[in-house]
Amino acid sequence: MTTPAPGHAHGHAHGAPGAGADSGGVPWAGRTLTPSPFAGDDGAADERVVAALADRDATGPAAVVAALAGTRVFVPVVAVAAGEEASPLTGVTSDTGADMAVVTLQAPDGRRAMPVFTSTAALSAWDPAARPVPSEVERAALSAADEGCALLVVDPAAERPFVVPRPALEALAQQRAWRPSWERDDVAAAVRAAAEVEPAVASAVVERGRRAETAVVLALAPGLDRPALDALLERVQTRLAASPLVAEAVDSLEVRLTTAS
Repeated sequence: MTTPAPGHAHGHAHGAPGAGADSGGVPWAGRTLTPSPFAGDDGAADERVVAALADRDATGPAAVVAALAGTRVFVPVVAVAAGEEASPLTGVTSDTGADMAVVTLQAPDGRRAMPVFTSTAALSAWDPAARPVPSEVERAALSAADEGCALLVVDPAAERPFVVPRPALEALAQQRAWRPSWERDDVAAAVRAAAEVEPAVASAVVERGRRAETAVVLALAPGLDRPALDALLERVQTRLAASPLVAEAVDSLEVRLTTAS
């Protein structure tokens, strides 16, 4: 199902509105129009976001998400033929009969993602035919959730696109601050509770992941054979999956093993 772009009427698909009425047939009389919050917008990227993206290796993803909060982004909308169904090639989804559609992408892990752009130039570099629809990033995050997207991808045509993980997307939509799960003491405590009940686990540490958002590093007693190791990991992962806190705070998880000294 497609969320219409803010301010876009599907008049071509559903018939032109009558005189003195909007695209839904509601009379204009007696209605108050508010000015567009993006009047005079030159389409340039916010300098704070540009700086945060450039410094992301030093400052981390939380600084980028914090810089995005309260800013304007562009959501790409593309034309589709009336009645066109979802296309796995283009990633475009459309309600039957709609003439414009919000674009969604597929992440490598199979989840849906919504692309957003910091500037009109960045969007044009990705798809010159896409229509840039300005939106507060919080509204874009809400639209992404409505579309069933777990991620936002900022400037996907850039040399290094930035992926806003699911917990950060939810934080943006709710207009609250976000911290990565590997920096949270409560997540670390939940991981320890799930892992250190095992006699063979000397310690469990949470840190930034390599292939996933967050890594759980288990220091194990030496001498475990493969069946015992597999059973231990299954028990730990089952406990982690059952934790509401871990489910809410962690976007993706990997487990790394070391030998306890």
